[in-house]
Parts: sequence; C-alpha cells; structure tokens
Amino acid sequence: MCDQNEHEELIKKYTRRDFGAFAASAGMLAALPSVANAAAVSEREVTIATPDGQCDAYFVAPSSGEAPGVLVWPDVFGLRPAFRQMGRRLAESGYSVLVVNPFYRQKKAPTAAQGGQTPIAEVMPLMQALTPAMHLSDGKSFVAWLDGQQEVDKTRKIGTTGYCMGGPIAVRTALVAPSRVGAVGTFHGAGMVTPAPDSPHRLVAQTRASYLIAIAESDDTKEPEAKGALRAAFDSAKLQAEVEVYPAAHGWCPPDTRVYDAAQADRAWGRLLATFGKALA
Repeated sequence: MCDQNEHEELIKKYTRRDFGAFAASAGMLAALPSVANAAAVSEREVTIATPDGQCDAYFVAPSSGEAPGVLVWPDVFGLRPAFRQMGRRLAESGYSVLVVNPFYRQKKAPTAAQGGQTPIAEVMPLMQALTPAMHLSDGKSFVAWLDGQQEVDKTRKIGTTGYCMGGPIAVRTALVAPSRVGAVGTFHGAGMVTPAPDSPHRLVAQTRASYLIAIAESDDTKEPEAKGALRAAFDSAKLQAEVEVYPAAHGWCPPDTRVYDAAQADRAWGRLLATFGKALA
C-alpha cells in the first residue's frame, strides 16, 4: 500500500497528465459508460451478520432470474457512491453483485468524508486495523451470504474483485471458498507480493480461480519485480491468469478519485467482463 507521502506525490504527478479534464470540481463523480443491452436491475441496502458484527453493504442484481454472484472489495476509501455505481454497472452486465463496507467493525459507510478524494491520512487507520484473519473470515461470510440469495445462480461460480487494499482480500476470498470462487480480478492491488508467508502471491496455489491482475504503472515503477513474481506463481499453480501493467496511476479505476483514468478504467473493465464471462460460465 502506498503511504501518505507516496500517495500525495502520485496525485501531483498524474493530476497534470491525466486528470485535468475530469476534475472540473472537487468531489465530482464521473459517469461510467453505459452498458449495451443493460439488464434491468433491483438494488437494496443490506446488513450481513459476521463473527465480528453486522456489515452494512449494497446488493444489486438483475430484476428477473438468477445470475452469477460477484463480491466487490472497495479500496481504502470504502463503500461509497462510486462503488455503488460500479456495482450497478456489473449487475446491468448480468451479475448479482455485493459491494461491502470492509470497515464495518469501526464504522458504517460512508467511511471517507470526501469519497475517493479524501486525504489518505484520514482513512489509513481504518485499513491498518484490519488483519489477514479478518479478511479470511469476512470473505467466507460474504460468499455464504451471496449463496443464500435467490438472485444468485448457485450452479455457477462466484467472482470477486478488489481495488487497492481489496486486491489481497479478493485473493484470500478465493482461498477460503475455493469450490465457489471461479474468478478474481484485482485493480491497482496493494501488497500483492510481500516477503510474508501469507503474501497473496503465495496463496494462489491453494485456489482454483482464474485471475485478472491489473497493475498501475506507478506501482510497477516502485516494485518492478512484483509482476514477475505473480506470473511465476500462477504458472507454477497452473492457473489461468492475465497480469498486465496499465499506463495509469494507483487508484485509476474508481470514478471519484483524483487519478481516475476513464480510458484505462474502461479497458480494465472490459478485461474483467471477459474474465468473468469465461470463468463463471
């Protein structure tokens, strides 16, 4: 995970190059591209019981029939309108989508006062309070919750996505539910390759999913060896995986961040739909 100083330096670097046209006003939420042949969807706020409390979350699914479940792990700025918008777009593409508040133990959403433009120092303590054990427990609870919903097609695998800090959590979700999670997508994932024994790249061999790993150019510059370690881990485990560096800054996907890159975000979105379309069929 980028620390506060690194985060601010990235913002300065990429704001001039990529963000000027978008950021006409602070806090602006970009409109995501519309979905071709979008399914009609229904949405609701939900509360999910976990071993550690009650998690507030957002659930959106096609209004009729059943669809594969998808669990979305937000970035350090948490559950907010940008991720509701992203979840709705996935549902319109034919998935039953749960977007969770990963910080429910500390506070209900919204946990970041200014969404994706909140100073990183205000939200970093929320992330630092979480542990890998919590990630594992939550992943198991949320997959079980999805499987309890009538809108979810239990005959098809579940997908999970993670942004920033959510990248490792998505991998750990595949670890605790290997028979259910068929696809994992991570976008500007933080801490995907570390020296720790439970580093995400060391866990993938215990999963059965296909992977899409979209790495920010700024993260690759800082840790150029990480992509090689990830590719080697997937090759060793004989898992289908796409590992690619995108010419964008850390945090480029959510449409409310100061480094949002519409073109690269949509490109990553298309690759996610392709991964889900194949692995969750």
